[in-house]
Amino acid sequence: MKPRTPPTPAATAPAERCLPLPCGPSIARRLSRAMALFMLVGLGLLSVAKYSAIAMRMDVDQQTTLEDKRQYLAHAIGVACENGEAGLLQRMTLFDPVRSSTRLQMWRGDGTVLFRDDMPPFAHSRGLAFEVPAERVAGGKVRVALEMDTTHDRKIMREAAITLFVTTLFGAAVAGFAIQWLVRRELRPLLSLARQMNGISPQRLDQRLVVERSSEELDPWVAQFNALMDRVQRAYAQLEAFNADVAHELRTPLTALIGQTEVALSRERSADSLRDTLASNLEEMQRLSAIVNDMLFLSRADRGAVARRSESVSLAELAHQVAEFHEGVLDEAGLRLSVVGDARVAVDASLVKRALSNLMGNASRFADPGSTVQVKIEPGTGVAGSGAQVVVENTGPAIEAQHLPHLFDRFFRAEASRVCPSENHHGLGLAIVAAIARMHAGDTIARSQDRVTQIGFTLGPQTA
Repeated sequence: MKPRTPPTPAATAPAERCLPLPCGPSIARRLSRAMALFMLVGLGLLSVAKYSAIAMRMDVDQQTTLEDKRQYLAHAIGVACENGEAGLLQRMTLFDPVRSSTRLQMWRGDGTVLFRDDMPPFAHSRGLAFEVPAERVAGGKVRVALEMDTTHDRKIMREAAITLFVTTLFGAAVAGFAIQWLVRRELRPLLSLARQMNGISPQRLDQRLVVERSSEELDPWVAQFNALMDRVQRAYAQLEAFNADVAHELRTPLTALIGQTEVALSRERSADSLRDTLASNLEEMQRLSAIVNDMLFLSRADRGAVARRSESVSLAELAHQVAEFHEGVLDEAGLRLSVVGDARVAVDASLVKRALSNLMGNASRFADPGSTVQVKIEPGTGVAGSGAQVVVENTGPAIEAQHLPHLFDRFFRAEASRVCPSENHHGLGLAIVAAIARMHAGDTIARSQDRVTQIGFTLGPQTA
């Protein structure tokens, strides 16, 4: 059995209209068909109403004409009967030219035929019967049957029906084609947008959609798409930078591991020398493990992980617990630490302590010796005072304003003056703080002015 080959793009849809996938049903064609159907129904109803109006008017005219003829004949017959049947027959003979398009029959009161027009019956006619008193005619009255020819009226009605029917079909067809042309013309900007979208690629993420003709329906959609592309471009740039930074951060410990191992294997070493090499290698591997663990944590946060909150805890108490861990570093740097304010919030205590630890470590590295690092905690101002704000403040070199929005980017370092070459920090600490804030429905804070730097985060209220 031969495998089926997929249809070529040319077989599925015109290339200029479908980019790049096969087309579905044409919107213009569907709209034109629907509008043509609506026009057909609408014009059909109007035509039926028009035809009915013409028929009703013609029926009234025929009834009026018959009634006029009846009155005239009744009067003429009544007058003619005063001279007997001979006078009546003579009068009817004289009226023959006048009674065109009519057929007349008369009977005596006893039922015998008195007069009958000698002409073939009409194809279409309308009749009226009446009686005229006549004393000098047998039976004392004359029964009359008047028949009027309506063949011409019926022809007019048939021609009107044909005209209305053709007009309805023609109007619906013209409306369908006109609407299809108009819809295709108005949808032309969508085809242009499709071609522009088809041109966007990872190498051309800076390309944005441009609308040929501004419209109330398309402009918001294009603006949202361009805003989305701005975010995608920034994310793609951050991803590229992140990959480069990860490679750089991993290369340093890997290079050290390979170098030390090659040196250790280059000649015979004593047990103490090999032990030192292994200890150094272990330190580098621990650094690698820390980078990998931090990257995995950030990856989980990026996928929308949410903090598992416990009962409400004192943020000041958590800050004091973290301060005890940093006590040795603070004493060595000649720094003091104080906790100002408090708030009780339902949080993931371990994550909040990790964020506080990163902020305290960051502040202690750049604070002026002898200064005080302050942890400021303020209750939130949301519904029922839920949430909180935590800021770690230190006095030291200020951060340039253009660097503040990027402090929480991964592997970001503001400037050389704020890098501690004697310490190993891989640039993920503040990125982890931002991730923990997002996991608690919060945001980050970064301010630096007059040698006072405040970096922190907010904790949002617990949601159901």
